[in-house]
Amino acid sequence: MADGAFCLVLHGHLPWVLHHGRWPHGEDWLFEAAAETWLPLIQVLDTLEAEGIRPGWTIGLTPILLEQLGHERFREGMRRWLEERIAHARRDSVAWASQDAHLGWLADRWALHFADLLARFDAIDGDIARAIRGRPGIELLSSNATHGYHPLILHDRCARAQIRAGLATSERHLRARPRAAWLPECAYRPAGPWMPPAVHGDVRDRAGVAGLFGEEGVYAFVVDTHLVERSTPVAKLDGDVATPVDPGILADTHMAWNSVLEPLRVVERDHLTPVTVLARCPDVSEQVWSGEVGYPGDGRYLEFHKRHGLRGLRYWRVTGSGADLGQKEAYQPDEVQAAIDSHAMHFVGTLQRRLVAHRQHTGRFGVVCAPFDAELFGHWWHEGPRFLLAVARSIAQQSTVEPMTMSELHSRVPADKAAALPEGTWGAGGDHRVWMNDELRFYWELAYRAEDRFLDLLDRSQGVGAARVLMEEAGRQLLMLQASDWPFVIHTRGAVDYGLRRILDHAERLDDLLNGVEDVLSDHPEDPVVRSTLERCRLVDPVFPDLDLSWWT
Repeated sequence: MADGAFCLVLHGHLPWVLHHGRWPHGEDWLFEAAAETWLPLIQVLDTLEAEGIRPGWTIGLTPILLEQLGHERFREGMRRWLEERIAHARRDSVAWASQDAHLGWLADRWALHFADLLARFDAIDGDIARAIRGRPGIELLSSNATHGYHPLILHDRCARAQIRAGLATSERHLRARPRAAWLPECAYRPAGPWMPPAVHGDVRDRAGVAGLFGEEGVYAFVVDTHLVERSTPVAKLDGDVATPVDPGILADTHMAWNSVLEPLRVVERDHLTPVTVLARCPDVSEQVWSGEVGYPGDGRYLEFHKRHGLRGLRYWRVTGSGADLGQKEAYQPDEVQAAIDSHAMHFVGTLQRRLVAHRQHTGRFGVVCAPFDAELFGHWWHEGPRFLLAVARSIAQQSTVEPMTMSELHSRVPADKAAALPEGTWGAGGDHRVWMNDELRFYWELAYRAEDRFLDLLDRSQGVGAARVLMEEAGRQLLMLQASDWPFVIHTRGAVDYGLRRILDHAERLDDLLNGVEDVLSDHPEDPVVRSTLERCRLVDPVFPDLDLSWWT
């Protein structure tokens, strides 16, 4: 009998970048993610299926990512991008030939690699979502439509719209409605009084995230470690029957309150929601992402930060933590498999030790949840997909750890306790400082005014047919403006100019469209600027074709 379960959650997300730049910020992000993460992961899934191994993985493809992967511009652009990569590698091969035979060989290897990816892309007809959905042992998650940051969204109506638009879009692309979701930035807010950090100075009551998702049929999501460790016990559960407990119940070791290895039902406003949360297990997940002890820092792996020339390929290995880019040594692919096997064995051993210790301490079947950004595997860590393959094979060969998807955990390991969670995220500091600070206050001022004006005009234009098209397009622009990516890339300095540009572009288009709605309501003549904006929105942001204004109720 297994000592516990392992729930791997891979979060796939990119903001809408089609028609919004190419390089260094824009469509190349999407093509790199597809080539370096999603196509290799599909290959891993093919291999596991051929070997009869059931991975038990949960994969999130955000609705806005699905919109891009399903768009013809992506499919056409992806083929061209891969062909350009092949040509680039071949030019490098010629250039390296007289300088360094090993680097020339690596260039030839890159050319073959990209040719193989192109063949795989053509074999699935460029449909990445279809190649993933319906796989045995794979569950797919939904999320907010554009990765909107729930704790700081002003109006509950706008928070609901993010969820409803996300679920409808996921269902359209995945041919099934997901019952579990990924919280953008693992950002949770409880129900209760709240004062907006910008524009409005009044305390207002707002719905909690679990209540909002639960109303739409979602039963599970992941939160960061500290939210469960700092949760307040409320009740023991027998199914949906709750028996209140005293906070002193924390001393009950058998129940394992506040343990990150225990599923937990969420309580908001003293009400038991239908939502179960899983918490990130830090001492397992840090084996992959930690800068100090994480596997990707091994000197044998491909160095992410050093490229050969503009938009170039990578030919060097990590070498060592103290090596600057000029000291990086040439990549040696033949050394990599030993590193992958060693790290996979260590990872599975860590899982086993963590679950055995939990059972010995509590007598309970534990759950190790390890959520990661999917792009860590393949994009940031080139060998990451092969590591996941090795981990799945290793788990399949032992009996102490059972891989399970979030749905399987929900049905087979139901939460037997309920608690109230504090507010928090998986970002730096565990709070909102990455997305809300003095530098970014302008963004929330702009976003809150946009929410206010949109909802005001939505209510005023009910039943006015001539305003509907403009309101629908304005809804798309509001969703795009709310993407958590824009403040994130500004704060982290990853793409300050791009984040600012996208914020201001979406805000300006939204403003133009709402001006057009006011013109309709006032019987003013059509503004050519509004008409031009509407046409441009349809050209560059063809998202959510089934948008329903009732999502904002």
